[in-house]
Amino acid sequence: MNQPQHTPASWLSHAAFYQVFPASFADSDNDGIGDIQGITEHLDYIQELGCNALWINPCFASPFRDAGYDISDYTRVAERYGTNEDLENLFAAAHARGMHVLLDLVPGHTSNEHPWFIASGQDKPNLYTDRYIWTDTWISGGDGLPFIGGEMPRNGAYIVNFFAFQPALNYGFAHPSRPWQNAALSDPAINTCDAMLDVMRFWLSRGADGFRVDMADSLVKGDDAGKPATIATWRYMFGQIRGEFPQAAFVAEWGRPEESLQAGFDMDFYLDWRWDGVPNGYNLLLRNTDTPLVHDGDKSYFNADSGASIRPFLAEYEPRLREAERAHGYFNLITCNHDTARVAPRLSPREIKLAYATMLLMPGVPFIYYGDEIGMRYRDLPTHEGAYTRTGSRTPMQWDASVNAGFSGASANALYLPVDGAKDAPTVADQMDDGDSLWHTVHAALQTRHATPAFHPDAAFETLFAADDKRSFVFKRSAEGVSAIVAVNPGRETEIIELPAGDGSDARTITLEVGEPALDGTTLTLPPQSFAVLQ
Repeated sequence: MNQPQHTPASWLSHAAFYQVFPASFADSDNDGIGDIQGITEHLDYIQELGCNALWINPCFASPFRDAGYDISDYTRVAERYGTNEDLENLFAAAHARGMHVLLDLVPGHTSNEHPWFIASGQDKPNLYTDRYIWTDTWISGGDGLPFIGGEMPRNGAYIVNFFAFQPALNYGFAHPSRPWQNAALSDPAINTCDAMLDVMRFWLSRGADGFRVDMADSLVKGDDAGKPATIATWRYMFGQIRGEFPQAAFVAEWGRPEESLQAGFDMDFYLDWRWDGVPNGYNLLLRNTDTPLVHDGDKSYFNADSGASIRPFLAEYEPRLREAERAHGYFNLITCNHDTARVAPRLSPREIKLAYATMLLMPGVPFIYYGDEIGMRYRDLPTHEGAYTRTGSRTPMQWDASVNAGFSGASANALYLPVDGAKDAPTVADQMDDGDSLWHTVHAALQTRHATPAFHPDAAFETLFAADDKRSFVFKRSAEGVSAIVAVNPGRETEIIELPAGDGSDARTITLEVGEPALDGTTLTLPPQSFAVLQ
């Protein structure tokens, strides 16, 4: 399948994203739930940190049985977050600061309270009859897919994607085998695509700069390995929308850039996968364990006690990076996200410093999850709004030592989730005052990234040192005749690395550091748990 000719939006080459979970970031009206106005009021903070773009989790009308990933109206901001005007004002305020905003598009399913679904479930044919996937009789099963029957007047059962209240939109089947299954890109599937295109147009025309796309690889049912039918579906949609909004950016929740970029996306995330105990690259770096709160036994690279080499990560990562380079798109590292356990408290503040400083200077466009810049901690909390184990990564932002950590003036029992009340809970105010804090390390790494083309998203990446029996990892980034070297030693022992003599290493100086590394000619000494940028 040939790669579609598309150049990512030019602004992405300088972007660093900050992900906001809107219910938990900042509550401007003191009702206990974060809102759009709260985000707008903190744009200067996000910019001061070093981020110039935002990704906002779903903020649309919803019953909130899955934290907004069960949308009942794609074109209306949820009342608890504000109004459409508030969101348009956020776009304008961001643009005035040279910032960009991605919304979260959920194309695979809606809430069962969406008017499309209510119409589709009626017993008389109408405009929305084929908008969702329905079996042909009330007694038919889902042909191996999860289904719900007996809920609507229609003589059939509907296919769901996740929860019972999330009916799957109809993008067709790769290999239809039942009378009720439409082919991918058949007329009913195209009609669904066109409806989603109208959602994109609605927000792009009002100032949104693009979308992060939820579960972008799961549209077509029964797709083959490599997702050819889903890729063709996205190519159809991008073929319609790109000409209208050429500077819009689309980032896929996919995890396989060799597929997502072929589909026409600009960027893909390195998701946190650990299927049947087998980790992917992100997991190898930050969370190689099934116990998210326990340091011992975690085999991740940045755990000082793991003994892990960087080489297993590189074996998983580099082929994906090269695929992204060939497709002229980006493969992005994240600090964490709303679906992933935060790395604290399992990793220490020093371990997190080394991890984030390294990752923020690697290829692609970085994404920082709100609060990760201060080491907010994953907490073992009861499920809320369908989050289950994800709940503990969605707690309120910790701004300062005031009531509710500065998140809200509401009573504690009215908050979306409880604030971390521990005496040592990190706050933005404390960490900005402490020049040796994680906040300042993240800030410095982002400033270093912005300061030179060697750290732009598509700058070349070359491993200079990686060994099975050593902890250290050294790599070079280069672009436009400028290069820089990044070195990290997450382990407990000092390691000495001989840099390439012909690389000009003896003329470099250490411009960013953690843990007092030293450079003598081409000999780099990395003390335990240290990091250096050589420019």
